[in-house]
Amino acid sequence: MIRICLTALVFGLSLAGLSHAGEKEDMEQIDKMQAFGDIDNAAALKQFQEFEANLPSDATYQVKLRTLKTMIGLLYDAGKAKQAEKENAALLALATRQGDKDSIAFAQIGEALQALDAGHPEQSIATLTEIQARTKNSNDPELRIRIQNAFAAVYASTARFELALSHYLEALKLTELQPRRQIQSKLYRLNSIANLYNAMKNPEKALATVDEALKLSPVASEPKTLSSLRIAQGVAFAQLGRNKDALQAYERALAIGREASLASIEVTALGNIADQYLVMQNFVEAERTSKLAYAKSVEMDDDYSKAFATVNWGFALGGQGKIAQGAEKVNTVIAYFEKIEARADLEGVLDELGRMYEKAGMYKEALSVVRRQQVLSNELFRSDGAKAVATLQETFNADQRQKQIELLARENQLKDADIKNRRLQQIITLLAAVVTIMAGIFIFLLYRRVRRANEKLLEANQQLEFHAVRDPLTGLYNRRSFVDLMRTRMISAEKDRRGDDSSNPDCLILMDIDHFKQINDTWGHAVGDSVLMEVAHRLKKAVRDTDMVLRWGGEEFLIYSPKSHPSQLTRLVERVLFAIGEQNIQVGDISVPVTVTAGFISLPFSGIPEEVCNWEKAMQMADMALYLGKAHGRNRAYGLAKLLVPQEQAMKVLDHDLSAALTEGMVELIEVVGPVKAKENGETENVAD
Repeated sequence: MIRICLTALVFGLSLAGLSHAGEKEDMEQIDKMQAFGDIDNAAALKQFQEFEANLPSDATYQVKLRTLKTMIGLLYDAGKAKQAEKENAALLALATRQGDKDSIAFAQIGEALQALDAGHPEQSIATLTEIQARTKNSNDPELRIRIQNAFAAVYASTARFELALSHYLEALKLTELQPRRQIQSKLYRLNSIANLYNAMKNPEKALATVDEALKLSPVASEPKTLSSLRIAQGVAFAQLGRNKDALQAYERALAIGREASLASIEVTALGNIADQYLVMQNFVEAERTSKLAYAKSVEMDDDYSKAFATVNWGFALGGQGKIAQGAEKVNTVIAYFEKIEARADLEGVLDELGRMYEKAGMYKEALSVVRRQQVLSNELFRSDGAKAVATLQETFNADQRQKQIELLARENQLKDADIKNRRLQQIITLLAAVVTIMAGIFIFLLYRRVRRANEKLLEANQQLEFHAVRDPLTGLYNRRSFVDLMRTRMISAEKDRRGDDSSNPDCLILMDIDHFKQINDTWGHAVGDSVLMEVAHRLKKAVRDTDMVLRWGGEEFLIYSPKSHPSQLTRLVERVLFAIGEQNIQVGDISVPVTVTAGFISLPFSGIPEEVCNWEKAMQMADMALYLGKAHGRNRAYGLAKLLVPQEQAMKVLDHDLSAALTEGMVELIEVVGPVKAKENGETENVAD
């Protein structure tokens, strides 16, 4: 059976040789080294273990905390789950001594996932629900994402796919709030969603999600991310019957996993390759690959991986005619899945075992397995909310009963073939069975059609919610998403902001494409749309991962840059102006000169409390600064640096008239001029003129 890769890609990675001169230096070095673990896990793990061993006793709490979180992620990727659990216990002890509620919850989520691995999903849900209630006011995006991921993993493992999808989508939205490794986190969430679509038997959606992830960023080509995406891609190909493509995707993931020493990826890829050989009826290769997967899972001490390798091994033996040996291995896995309550996996194994018996002509054994599968299917059906469609459930049961009738008829036919006086009765029974089966199939297909329609409706609603915050042309966030962010920011402002936050205020840069109407009038709206898309692309490249780029409306764009140091603000604005205006935008054979005019301001502004000057007033002042730039020739930006008079006096004028405030010397203004180009006679001119 296919195994979907659900490795927790939550943590960052490795570091070595760090100096301990101070917390800032250590943290910066950790950030630089994290990407190394995505490329070579074994080397990163070795270096990080050396760093952890040499960590001085006087290292700050934050450094120790980040060290433990990073080590946990490395160990899980290396397939060392038991060691990762020990590090998680150390994390819990450290956070408890410090009284750090968010980090205590972070470690307890790890314990909830351990309970899931041990076969106690309901216990995991109860623990996660309590943690979520206790941390509902937390402003730590990493913790909030981890809670959503954990809920999704539990629901996916118990076949409650709609609930799992809603939690993964919520985690994906929360990645926008992460201050670091935002792109990597978004890729991990997309990978999880692709895996879930595969579990929901929606391979088309899974492939589309993988493609979206691969196009999102060059980070997707890093081994840790790329190998996981290739496995998800392979599962989708397998469901579509594209066996060669599936096998190729799994083999590419295996090669990447081995080269990067990602044991969890390696064992998953081996298991899926074995399953693919089973589908292709190459049972000798399936057995060989299953043995490799089993050996790797034993090395990892991973019971779940051992179970998948064993069941594939058993079906490979059955395919070679070694039914008794194969069934023995499969039944050990069935007992394990029953123990840990992995019902979705158990149902799949029973289905394949019944097929193996039926193919071998062992109808009595096949009938027994089908009956067990029917009971389990009913349980899964009810857990998915089937009470709302009880009538359709009965049609599903009818179809299962017809399978039993068919198997019984075959068994009776073998036993009573020599009894001529019952031949007519057997014929009538078989004809009735065929008619009933056809009716059952029709009703079951009708049931599936209704259920799929409901699933698609739910999925469409979730996707609509997800895309409601995106601009359809540029893919940037839209005005609604910014308003929602500002609302959340204001609610948590008092709790989040400390006394030294004024040294690193947020920044708003509002900009407008110069002479955009002229571009549309000269070359048409298609060229205008291409210009908008390229401007969006250049803006995203010009800012930090933590900055938010939005299409504010029409030809207006907005950059929200949190925690921007004032000394870097002018450079950021200048970088944006040059990113847009330094090179013409090429649309086919047309070279379009494009510049922007901008207005910018810090938030909070000049030490004014946000109760007095909130983000909406700040945007109003940035807009006035933008139009001041247009009045002075365009291709430039004006920014409000600080107040020169008391705020009570200045705000009365700034609310509506920036020019008057400047004339009366109330505010200091910064000017940043955009790029210039050379004329043919050697002189220079402003690009916008």
